[in-house]
Amino acid sequence: MKLPLNIVLFTGILISSLVSCTDKFESLNTDPNRPKDVTPGVLLGQMQYRIVNNTITASRNFTHELMQVDAPRSSTSGQGLHRYVVQPGEAVWSGFYDRLTDVDDIYSIADNLKENNYKAIALVYKSWAYSILTDLYGDVPYSQAIKAQEGNFAPAFDKQKDIYIKILKDLETANTLFDDTKALTYGGDMVYNANALTSGKNSGIQRWKKFANSLRLRLLLRISKRDGEINVNQQINSILSDPTANPVFASNLDDAIFKYPGTFPYFNPYYNARTLDWRDGTYFTKFFFNKLNASNDPRRAIWAIPVTVNGLSVFQGIDSGYPTNLEYVVGRNSSYTDALKTLPQVGVMMTYAEVEFIKAELSLKGFNTGKTPKAHYETGITASIVQWGATMPANFLSQSEILYNEAATREAQLEQIMLQKYYAFFFVDYQSWFEKRRTGYPVLPRGTGIPAENIFPSRVPYPTYLQSLNSTNLQSAVTSMGGDLSTIKVWWEK
Repeated sequence: MKLPLNIVLFTGILISSLVSCTDKFESLNTDPNRPKDVTPGVLLGQMQYRIVNNTITASRNFTHELMQVDAPRSSTSGQGLHRYVVQPGEAVWSGFYDRLTDVDDIYSIADNLKENNYKAIALVYKSWAYSILTDLYGDVPYSQAIKAQEGNFAPAFDKQKDIYIKILKDLETANTLFDDTKALTYGGDMVYNANALTSGKNSGIQRWKKFANSLRLRLLLRISKRDGEINVNQQINSILSDPTANPVFASNLDDAIFKYPGTFPYFNPYYNARTLDWRDGTYFTKFFFNKLNASNDPRRAIWAIPVTVNGLSVFQGIDSGYPTNLEYVVGRNSSYTDALKTLPQVGVMMTYAEVEFIKAELSLKGFNTGKTPKAHYETGITASIVQWGATMPANFLSQSEILYNEAATREAQLEQIMLQKYYAFFFVDYQSWFEKRRTGYPVLPRGTGIPAENIFPSRVPYPTYLQSLNSTNLQSAVTSMGGDLSTIKVWWEK
């Protein structure tokens, strides 16, 4: 049967159109703005944002309550961190391990591309994250972690001592890998903007290198009781004696802070927090405000909302660890300013102020830092005030409440240093708690509502879901550490 000519022509045109559409299908459905290849730059900025969100949440919801920065307005259950009750997994376990897969990918891709600066940045993040994890829990998965693609869904737990050895070595490696004559080929850095050169040098990479060595100092000081097991003092001296090879933070410009741009999607995680959740349910404590009020500290106005008492505008706090039958009235005490929800510099990892307080303590203990403990102490206070955008009042450092007492005992001087370091740790993950465990300072008043059997915690118990997901290795770690209670001391605290 012979088909009419018009049908034959139509069929030919249809087939031709289908072939043409098929040829163009791939190009029509390709997003020109989406990267064709996964590069370190594609992963870096998103990882930086997401991982610091974990620590901001941790500082606000965990450390601030435990360390008497704030306390809940009402707490009738007898529970709560302000009463030293720590729930299993009440920390960044899942959030950090999720992000560490990104860190591992950045390192692997950068290694294939021979991009050493990205590798070094990944090592800094890896070291920073694992140091927090191990200081929270003790023994944690490290050498076998992030191996799901290789079929390892139940990693062994590494001992804290071994983790510290590896972390410190990684930071040394990062220090040697950083090359300030090169830009980040694929961009992506949202902390130091090390994406381009200026006059042949990369100031962002120079700051990353300072971060690596500053973090080494933090961690070496933390395990200082274990000098001998690890060559702690030798490593500290090697950093202090050669600032050219091992530079540390030297000004506020070096602060390791993810500064929230306030554009989608990079908002402070508390950007949309309800008033009830942000400030009406939580108040600063009397302990936190005592010294700040005595010295008229300028950071108060940035951190806290004043209230009117007897016709005067004051910063007023509440007790921590109070009895369960006590409930504070809404709006009668100072809480967090709404400005903090959009303040760019809340995404703190480590600061110049902290480095100066580290040096103050090291100088006090006889290390050659080039300055006296008093000089470092004063610089640390000044740096923290500048960091938060406040103005240093005239004669602030010479007030009796602030003046460094060089004639005091070494222990009393350490206590003075640690109190100001405590204030400088505002919104810095768990660091004030870790340092309290290491030094005993600041001395926190014990609330009358804390049961006698409740002991100030030394760690966070492991997440309960590990009992079903990784029970054998979990039990091995618990046995090695001597238990899974919050009172078990980790290796460096014993």
